[in-house]
Amino acid sequence: MDVTVAGHHVDVTDSLREYVQTKMARLERHSDQMTDIHCILTVEKLEHRAEATIHLSGGKIHADSVEENMYAAVDTLIDKLDRQVIKHKEKHTDHHAREVDKPRFG
Repeated sequence: MDVTVAGHHVDVTDSLREYVQTKMARLERHSDQMTDIHCILTVEKLEHRAEATIHLSGGKIHADSVEENMYAAVDTLIDKLDRQVIKHKEKHTDHHAREVDKPRFG
């Protein structure tokens, strides 16, 4: 999985880039269909915005977060993406049990 971190009106330091990549690695345990993630970190006055787009085999997932601290914005963003990835995985998983192994009564 390729993680790209870009900054608008903010210098993306090595520690911030490593923090984002570490948090994004958490998403891999829910889905192995992710090809790449593009994350943009923006600062506008007192708002710290983090937004990301995940490219999956079945489409794209996008989320954004605005907080007073960049690390808090990244944490909130990861929580939102985590829920969306789980929802996407459940949509594409067949939940119907196979009838072959089950005994029939009646």
